[in-house]
Amino acid sequence: MSREARDRAASGTSGEDEGVWRLTYSELDPQEEGRREALCTLGNGYFATRGAAPESHADGVHYPGTYVAGCYNRLRDVVDGRVVDNESLVNLPNWLPMTFRVGDGPWFGTGETEVVEHHQELDLKRGLLLRRLLVRDPAGNLTSVTQRRFVHMELPHLAGLETTLVAENWSGPVTVRSGLDGGVHNGGVARYRHLDGHHLTGHRADEPSPDVVRIEVATRQSDIRVATAARTRCVRDGSPAEGTRRLVRLPEAIAHEITLDVGRGGELRVEKIAAIHTSREPATGEPGADVLGWLDDAAGFDRLADRQAIAWSHLWERFDFDIDNADLLRIIRLHVFHLLQTLSPHTVDLDTGIPARGLHGEAYRGHVFWDELFVFPVINLRLPVLARALLRYRHRRLPRARHAARAAGHPGAMYPWQSGSSGAEESPQLHVNPLSQRWIEDPTHRQRHIGLAVAYNVWQHYQATGDGEFLIDYGAEMMLEIAAFFASLATFDQATGRYSIRGVMGPDEFHTGYPGRDGEGIDDNVYTNVMAAWLFRRTADVLDLLAPQRARELREKLEIEDADLRRWDMLSRRLAVPFHGDGVISQFDGYAELAELDWAAYRARYGNIRRLDRILEAEGDNVNRYQASKQADVLMLFYLFSADELGALLHRLGYELRYDTIPRTIEYYLARTSHGSTLSAVVHAWVLARANRPQAMELFVEALNSDLADVQGGTTAEGIHLAAMAGTVDLLQRCFTGLETTGGTLRLNPQWPRELGPLRFSLRYQHNPITLHVAGRNVTVEVGEGGDPFRVSCGGDTVTLRPGETAEFTVAGS
Repeated sequence: MSREARDRAASGTSGEDEGVWRLTYSELDPQEEGRREALCTLGNGYFATRGAAPESHADGVHYPGTYVAGCYNRLRDVVDGRVVDNESLVNLPNWLPMTFRVGDGPWFGTGETEVVEHHQELDLKRGLLLRRLLVRDPAGNLTSVTQRRFVHMELPHLAGLETTLVAENWSGPVTVRSGLDGGVHNGGVARYRHLDGHHLTGHRADEPSPDVVRIEVATRQSDIRVATAARTRCVRDGSPAEGTRRLVRLPEAIAHEITLDVGRGGELRVEKIAAIHTSREPATGEPGADVLGWLDDAAGFDRLADRQAIAWSHLWERFDFDIDNADLLRIIRLHVFHLLQTLSPHTVDLDTGIPARGLHGEAYRGHVFWDELFVFPVINLRLPVLARALLRYRHRRLPRARHAARAAGHPGAMYPWQSGSSGAEESPQLHVNPLSQRWIEDPTHRQRHIGLAVAYNVWQHYQATGDGEFLIDYGAEMMLEIAAFFASLATFDQATGRYSIRGVMGPDEFHTGYPGRDGEGIDDNVYTNVMAAWLFRRTADVLDLLAPQRARELREKLEIEDADLRRWDMLSRRLAVPFHGDGVISQFDGYAELAELDWAAYRARYGNIRRLDRILEAEGDNVNRYQASKQADVLMLFYLFSADELGALLHRLGYELRYDTIPRTIEYYLARTSHGSTLSAVVHAWVLARANRPQAMELFVEALNSDLADVQGGTTAEGIHLAAMAGTVDLLQRCFTGLETTGGTLRLNPQWPRELGPLRFSLRYQHNPITLHVAGRNVTVEVGEGGDPFRVSCGGDTVTLRPGETAEFTVAGS
């Protein structure tokens, strides 16, 4: 059997799987290695390991990294004469190290061995990373190397690496080194490297049994104890082989070196099963003992790989899409894959949020932002128990949000823009502009709209899942406390007769203040005001949904008086929404008076102007002076609300949404947006989908390629953009199908491009398993067994469907 056939059989793939289930790289490219390592990360919702080569170490090309969900640590530095501290997701001991040498030759990976052939593929269907090489050492010995790797989706503490060596033209002794490296630190983001990244201390390494090595460490400030262990066994030409085993102790690392004789053409398979356990998760004892328990119970690599494939098959039943476009389907599956590596059923029992860059790298220090706004729609409709658990992350941090509000002189709850372990504000005090190398005050904590996103996510979870118990026990309390905070921000403007919210930042992120008032925030950001008005209206609905006793208990606990409810109702009618003179919705009060930027000149001068704020600062200018946005701001309203919903909100506020306001507003801001965020293409594709299909499809393709092609220019290596990946999936499931879950009805208004062929996927709506078939403006709804009768509305028709029933709809104009 050829090497290619052996490797195909080992990966479990076939010719039918080509393309749509695999991400493939066939050539080595040091400039691209960081991006590939992020995109080839394997994880299971508990922990993830980047796709770095097992023989590599952090050297400017490679960056091995292993991250456990919610495992943070805080370190202090002096920056520009100021003491600052930063909490970061911690890079934990590397379980991957594996290398070999023939005879007394050099170790593979030291640079003295030539890689003649190289092939790597990520098997999305089974959660395996396959690597195939042909290497030649200085003595001319050719060795083929095949590696398979998993981070186990059924058994969350386990990972495995299988390395198969074939002596192509030699015979004699070969030595493999398999170990653990605890001498790691956080250094995966260049702009953070001058700061302290050494989070681990108390290294202890030992050999608990003849084939197992173990490292125990603790985080320096948060005192999370972490144990990593690995079991290494060998099989020579199909039979177990012991060889000569030697324990090697290195500073903060430990390994076994195993030497065996291999005949010409012979095969040596090295099986490494690793386990990770921390003191942070529930039902844990001593991590050092627990990690050995996982290894004691672990089967061999093949058996574990079989179980891995089954676990992934169960997830794909819920999350897969079927599209007659191989390129699109492969990318969508890649995005779903990375979503599930970050957030899986194993996440349910963990106290963790949704990290913006997944568990794939160290950008944003692993913090939780508003990105969950783009992720929940995918999870709500497939794994509602996971969505509930992730919302509980916010509820557990409600006391901290209350404390932050009180410290700022307000009632209610003020959620932080960046959240980590405790829910304290983790936004940096300073950030560095890589272009000018100047340190700049970071005012992004003024993005109070994060609390509105939390409230919106709570309500949408209830709408999609019908989880009244969550709303009663947790969600209502969060929504009411967030409403109390925003009500306290609103001040009456005698001149306009309206209420304003001042000194905030919108989703745009470029505008931190007015010209000459950098960092002080802006007034009446329309996104913030309209979302606040929406929340004030929804709180009345929430209280109506609660049983009278629960509503009374909450009002007494939160000290909500009738006068408060009357004020919230009034604010839902009287918050200010500024407009330009031509009827375009203003991003904030005074936006229309800002200078226009010469976009063509800046594009001609710089090419990539996505981070226009950094370019202008390096020139001694300031983006606050210009009508320029990093990403969607006003247009987020068209993303979150249908035209009818937004029209009703504005009408309640005393404004009319004219028929041409939405397209003119979209056109206005699209021309003034630099797309400095991967989310920008997602939102703009969404809002253009019905009015300008060709441009929407261009932006959809850009969003699909955000990380695959690294459109931001080097950021993917620091971690994937989870919200953008989930956003492309949501474009399929909700935008192009017109799917809404409002008013106790599943609503559909399909606009799927016919040129992409039929679209098919499954979801769950309020406990009902559903399969949707969409082709152009036609949709078929199939209901599985279980669940309860529910309403479906499409094209003006509304029907009630029961388990096992099917309905077909055609929207006029198809």
